Order: sequence, then structure tokens, then C-alpha cells
Amino acid sequence: MTRSIALIDGNSFYCSCERVFDPKLAGVPVIVLSNNDGCAIARTAEAKALGIRMGEPYFKIRDMCRAQGVRVFSSNYTLYGDMSARTNAVYRDFAKAVEIYSIDESFLDLSDVRERDRPELARDLRATVKAWTGIPTCVGIGPTKTLAKLANHIAKNIPDLGGVCDLTDEDERAAWLCRVHVGEVWGVGRASLTKLEAMGVDSVADLRDLDPRPVRKAMTVVGERIIHELRGLSCLPLELMPAQRKGCAVTRSFSSRISDRETMEQAVSAHATRLGEKLRRGGLGTSHVTVFYHTSEHDCGEPMRSVSTTVTLPEATNDTLALIKAARLGVAKTWREPSERAWRYSKAGVVTTDLMLLEASPRALIGRLDRERSEPLMAAMDACNARFGRGTVVPARAGVEKKRDWSTKFEMRTPRYTTQLSELPTAVA
Repeated sequence: MTRSIALIDGNSFYCSCERVFDPKLAGVPVIVLSNNDGCAIARTAEAKALGIRMGEPYFKIRDMCRAQGVRVFSSNYTLYGDMSARTNAVYRDFAKAVEIYSIDESFLDLSDVRERDRPELARDLRATVKAWTGIPTCVGIGPTKTLAKLANHIAKNIPDLGGVCDLTDEDERAAWLCRVHVGEVWGVGRASLTKLEAMGVDSVADLRDLDPRPVRKAMTVVGERIIHELRGLSCLPLELMPAQRKGCAVTRSFSSRISDRETMEQAVSAHATRLGEKLRRGGLGTSHVTVFYHTSEHDCGEPMRSVSTTVTLPEATNDTLALIKAARLGVAKTWREPSERAWRYSKAGVVTTDLMLLEASPRALIGRLDRERSEPLMAAMDACNARFGRGTVVPARAGVEKKRDWSTKFEMRTPRYTTQLSELPTAVA
């Protein structure tokens, strides 16, 4: 059997998740917005046809959306994450190994499937995912990850292929590579594209036929690896186990500007609470917490300020109370009362870049944290939030979620149908 990789992804995934629970959205232009309902981060084909671009600020297209009947939704990441887990559960029934590449994309190992059977299996997979989850997908197949990604792009853009493109056959692959622009290759960004165009590269076939040595000089080893992958030589194995996180960040833009220290301390405390949840989920800890907050460059005429500081803990921890203490100390170190007009801060966050497995981390000789008390307390808090919903139990410093005036806006968010009992859809007779 020859090595074969498939890339399957959900079409306009966030929008498709919304359509699953509202059939009236079929055929209607739909977009999903980023945090604070800022800009378009997902668009259906109908919305793209109206000229709505990825990342376009919503305030610029609000009137057009109303005039054209575009349905607009706030991000519902809880729902999208759960729907992603459901689609991957289906993928595991079809492939011996699955690498979850992103929330809407996964690589599948089809090497144990006969070459002539792979397109039919891909069509069966698409049909099953659609029937069991409601999510439409496209599948690209190739001997390498880069070719599978390229095949997926072709499957999306050529309706006659029925959502499946197989680039396993060398002759058929050669025919397609001449027709696709090099900018569609996975790993070729704007800077790399400029360099390749200067070298006379236009199609994917042009890139495949280049001497790898000058490409490596211009694009580092990544460029050389792309050429080998386009020639069918696999350089990127499936990553079946997620790599240990090196860092973690919780950052949010505020729905309204913050000008007082008390509210800022509450905001960074809420972010530190979320950071603690993420770290405990992976059994990780950190001994450094960076706190930042800044004003917005879009607030014309307003005084500008941006600050950041790092607080060092005596030893690695994922204790929410210790992280909150560090975050508040970061604010205390950097806060300045204005002499004239107050600064109006638009965003804050807590970041760590030195994550390590907590059980293997060294203990401090001085200032040692009380893990024997902390661990059962954090476990109890996590258990309550897992059972009754995130934010059910939080430290008082972080404030009650429903009363945070600064909290991120989700004014057009649909219910979290699959994970919140109180938001289950209701069938009316």
C-alpha cells in the first residue's frame, strides 16, 4: 500500500454549525463575527458572493447586511468546539489514525485503504458526517500532507468533483498542479509568495520543479520541504499526540472602555481564572505571568498608553488564587493615575510562556506554595463548573460574569444547544 493522507474540513464551519440548528438559514447569506462582534471570521458562499471579505469590520458592512438579508451571529465557541469533537468522532470510524489540525480540519491516514477505494470511502465519509452531524465537508487525498491540503482546496472550488479530489495518481496530479496558483500552497505566505514570483514561479507545478537549494536559501528549510512534499515525498508525519503547550494566553477586548484600577484588576483576575482552568486541564504549571493592558489606536483624540510587566512566582503553579494574586500585582506595578484626561483601556490579558508539567516541576525552598491545600480546592471548583457550567464558582476577585460591564459582547450569539441543558432546543407540536 502507498502512503495516503486525506484532509477533511467543514465548509464555512462556524456558519455550518449555525445552520445545523436553524434549517431556515439554508441558502441564506450567513456570517459569524469575532469577539465583541468585531469583524467577519466566517462566511457562507452566499455571503462571499455579496463581496463580504474575511476580517471585514462589522460596523462597515452593517447597513449592507441589513439591506441584503445577511444573517449575522456572534461567535459561539462552545457550540463549535463540541461540533468539532462530534465530526472527529466520525472520522475515527473511517481511518486508523486522525490528527486534529484545527477546529474544522483533520488529517486522516488512509494508507491501509486500496487506492481505487479511497475516493469512494471519502464520499461515504462526507455523507456520514453530513447525516450524523449536519456539517458539509470536502475531502482532499494525496501522498503527503501538502498535496492533501492542495487537493482539499481543489475539491472546494470545483463543484463537479462532488467535494472529493484525489491527487494520488501522478499523471492526474501533474495536470492539476499546472492549473493552481502557487499562492494556494500550504505554507506559502505573502512574503514567500513575493520571493517565488520574483523567481518566475506562477503555478504549483513551477514550484514543484524548482531546485530546492535556492528555495531553501530564500524560504529556509520550510520552502525546501514544500518542494519535496509536492513531489510526493512525505516530510510531515501525522501528529497523533498533541505537543505539550509551551505557553498560554487569555486576552480579551473590552465591550466598554475601562478607566479605573478596580475594574482593571477584576478583568485581569477573570483572565487569570480562565488561565488556571486551561493549565489544570493539561496538568501544567507556570512560574511567570505577564500582564498587559492598552488603549485603542482607533479611539481618535484619546490619550494612548500601553503597558506590560512580568510577575515571577516562587514556583510553578496552576492555582487560580496564586495566578490572580500575580495578575493583580502586575496591575499594581504598572497602574498610573492620569494627571489630566483618563486613559480608556480597550484590552487586557495574561500570558505565560514557560509552561511545564506541574508534577515534574521543582519546589521552592522559600515561599513554597501549599499544593496540598490548593489541589483539592481547585479540583472541587473545576468539578462544580464542569457540572453546572463555567463561571458557576469563581473567586470573588474575578467578579460575577453576568455583572461584568466590561465583558466581551456576544449580543447575537445563539444558544449552546449541545452542552447547556438550559439552552436545549425545544420542539413545538
